[in-house]
Amino acid sequence: MAALEDLEFGKSDFVLLDEVNIEQFMENLKLRFEKARIYTFIGEGVVSVNPYKQMDIYGKEDINAYRGRELYENPPHLYAVADAAYKAMKRRAKDTCIVVSGESGAGKTEASKYIMQYIAAITNPSQRAEVESVKNVLLKSNCVLEAFGNAKTNRNDNSSRFGKYMDINFNFNGDPTGGHINNYLLEKSRVVQQNGGERNFHSFYQLLRGGSVDMLKSLHLHNDPANYVYTREGAVATTCNNDRYSHNAVLSALNVIGFSEEEIHSIYRILGTILILGNLQFETDSESVLVVGMGDVSHIAELTSTEPDNVTKSLLYRTVATGGGEVIEKGHSEKEACFGRDAFTKALYERLFGWIVGRINAVIEVKDYNPVLHGKNTVIGVLDIYGFEIFDNNSFEQFCINYCNEKLQQLFIQLILCQEQDEYKREGIIWQHIDYFNNQIIVDLVEQPHKGIISVLDEACLSVGKVTDIVCLESMDAKLGQHPHYTSRKLTPSDKTMEFHRDFRILHYAGDVTYSVEGFLDKNKDPLFQDFKRLMFNSSNPVMKEMWPDGQLSITEVTKRPLTAATLFKNSIVALVEKLGCKEPYYVRCIKPNDMKSPLLFDDARCQHQVAYLGLLENVRVRRAGFAYRQAYTRFLQRYKMICVYTWPNHLMETDREAVEAIVTQHGFQDDVAYGHTKLFVRTPKSLFTLEQERAALIPVLVLFLQKVWRGALARMRCHRMRAIFAIMGCYKRYKVKVHFWEVERRFANVGNMDDYGKSVEWPTPPAALTQFHSITQKLHRRWRAWQIVKNIPPSDMGEVRAKVAALGALNGERKDWGCGRTWERDYLANVRDSHRSSSNFILFSQELRNKDGYNQVIFSGFCRKMNRFSKSTDRALLITDKHIYKLDPKKQFKVLKRLPLEVMTGLSVTAGVDQMVALHTSSQDDVLLYIQRGELCPDQDRIGELVGTNTPLPVKVCCSAVQLHMRGKPKSVTVETKAGQANADFRKSRDGFILLIPSN
Repeated sequence: MAALEDLEFGKSDFVLLDEVNIEQFMENLKLRFEKARIYTFIGEGVVSVNPYKQMDIYGKEDINAYRGRELYENPPHLYAVADAAYKAMKRRAKDTCIVVSGESGAGKTEASKYIMQYIAAITNPSQRAEVESVKNVLLKSNCVLEAFGNAKTNRNDNSSRFGKYMDINFNFNGDPTGGHINNYLLEKSRVVQQNGGERNFHSFYQLLRGGSVDMLKSLHLHNDPANYVYTREGAVATTCNNDRYSHNAVLSALNVIGFSEEEIHSIYRILGTILILGNLQFETDSESVLVVGMGDVSHIAELTSTEPDNVTKSLLYRTVATGGGEVIEKGHSEKEACFGRDAFTKALYERLFGWIVGRINAVIEVKDYNPVLHGKNTVIGVLDIYGFEIFDNNSFEQFCINYCNEKLQQLFIQLILCQEQDEYKREGIIWQHIDYFNNQIIVDLVEQPHKGIISVLDEACLSVGKVTDIVCLESMDAKLGQHPHYTSRKLTPSDKTMEFHRDFRILHYAGDVTYSVEGFLDKNKDPLFQDFKRLMFNSSNPVMKEMWPDGQLSITEVTKRPLTAATLFKNSIVALVEKLGCKEPYYVRCIKPNDMKSPLLFDDARCQHQVAYLGLLENVRVRRAGFAYRQAYTRFLQRYKMICVYTWPNHLMETDREAVEAIVTQHGFQDDVAYGHTKLFVRTPKSLFTLEQERAALIPVLVLFLQKVWRGALARMRCHRMRAIFAIMGCYKRYKVKVHFWEVERRFANVGNMDDYGKSVEWPTPPAALTQFHSITQKLHRRWRAWQIVKNIPPSDMGEVRAKVAALGALNGERKDWGCGRTWERDYLANVRDSHRSSSNFILFSQELRNKDGYNQVIFSGFCRKMNRFSKSTDRALLITDKHIYKLDPKKQFKVLKRLPLEVMTGLSVTAGVDQMVALHTSSQDDVLLYIQRGELCPDQDRIGELVGTNTPLPVKVCCSAVQLHMRGKPKSVTVETKAGQANADFRKSRDGFILLIPSN
């Protein structure tokens, strides 16, 4: 928060003056100017004195200091008024406007730019791209409109030569969503003529001094403004503007706004056309008029995309339709040709400016706005319009400008002085009436129907025959001679400050202004030959063609006489005043401290004159005697009822006024308010600020309360929904379970009579709740089916069945061929049918061994080929009992070569192929590697599955590549290879182990 100002800088609000008189007012204004305090409050308005220097009071820190603050919390500033207008718009959803007024050179344009910058800076905190785009266009439009609508005058280096009113649209969040610009009375006469020491519009000098060499060459221009008639006067005029820098800024702004390259080029082609037109000269050759130098005509035709012959014809001739429908061409005199050329150039620039404004509006206007979807659309208007002007020679433009200021002053009087006092009287507030000058009489002098000056001018323009400016002046003298604010030399012959048959004087609220009637009728009629309109409408350039839609009318087509310039301007100003009148106004009253543009000089008489005609003293008196804030009881109660225990949430009193009195009494503001018939009036802003502070402190509490209630309601609704959902889910789940049971029962009703006992029956997909039950049911069915199959197997075959089941589980599907389809005999040594191998010998041997070792049964026996650690393989016999594993020598009556207790065995390893290799692992890492020989009668029988199945307690490992084992503690690796021509399986030593070679067939 910025520090408040000390008294050494004077009173920051004129309402705080000890006595309200012109002496103290001027003394305070001068003191603050000398102390570099250029802003002073009058209530919610601000008085601004042009400092004529750059001041470091518009930075980001200053913006943050004024954001969201009340007016009296910080020193006076434009930002304070802008923030007040923004808060009023956002809080009360009410349209507001900021009226920037004052005479030319008082700093209105700069003030409006700072207001726009502040509004742009405090909006869109979330940095949404679409809002930033709107803000950029709104800000950049100022740069473009200044270039084409401002000029250097003797009073101001950057004087607005047009009026501008901008509406900025905001959404319910307070972010700008678009806008609209209205322009009023561009001073187009400046294009062809300027006063001594003044410049044409900035755009011409920016083009000539800032345009690139290629651009100027394409436009047939030179970079010296002194080469052109229309810019020659301003070529030597000093200016604070850097034309080259400004030209680049304008080009950048046009691109940001959205102008295409073709449109930008067309704009500068029109400027080039105007400059070349100004250099055209005419000469009389016998009876006809000719253009001097046809090269310029060719350049004009090229730049306007028209034919040179048509350009020449439009400049030298006028096409007229007679009463009989005949079309004739009437040649111009040299004077008429110059007049037509100047009228054409003014029209070109005026239509260019209007087209630029329309193009900007097309970009920033709010489109397809739906209040239901987007909330209420509120508006802040910013008015920057030309100030009151008094020159040595005042013409039609100054008459219109001063009339506009009379209308704005009338609006100020109605809103601030008249309406406020009428409201106090209407509401029954005790009030001492304050006298003020009501300029309605001057407004009527200008715009009253059938009697006002504008009506006299229009009648003169519509009259048949030769009506001169002098005749028009005589008509005004006759009709307005008795008016107290009108006079002329004819009416007051002794006043030698006016000329006979030329001057008339209006006693404006801001001072007496003498106008020269010369040129009034021509400027009011604003004559432009139809030939020029048709010329531009027939241009092949679409941008230029768009600017001249009225050129499509045929020569013989009868049209309604267009409204005069004064009437058009009057209608636009009346519409502007009506638009401002329906908004809540905030005023910035600009004062020009001197005519020398000095940052040190304060001209007392000059400033006192402005204070007088701006009505600032009367404004202070009204504000001092009045009330800073007033609001209807219902609206006041709606906003502040939460800060009083008697009114929250709803009061029980008879009227809203009693409820409002309870709020005021609770906070001790009885002496600072007055009660009207329908409204409460608060005298000082401090009381209102206190109410706002308490309301702001309670808002979070209320928000939390509302959130709590709403969250509770949401939780209850969710609970009800969840209960309903669970109830539906329960019923649905039960239904799905029953359906599943019914379907299973239907499908498996007759499986007991089927050959495969239901193996081919497809199980229905179960609901999620029955997934585990479905799995258990399938297992039960498989066990039942297995029992149905197994129960028919003889008991003598059950051992083999169990062994096969054990082998199936141990091999886990990793070995395709494992002898499942044949009968397992187990004890193959006892059943040898080979002639040279006697099974009787083994039977005798096994009986002796049984008696010796006491085993119960033979688990497996068979011939094999055994591999030792020296890579030597020999034929052996393998005997596995329920206690030991024996390695036997079949050639020596089955002599026991090695006996291993089953306890030392740790597992078996087999391969995934069809070979019969098996590794018996021991805990002493002295494994046994052997190859089970196939049977003699059935050489293709696989006995690995039988060996694995009969040794189910031992873990089995199926190796897909190599079998890993240890022999006498040393690791070995055994791989299997198939070799053609191999008779029997045999082992070969490899680099890191052994290779088992097996026959290919």
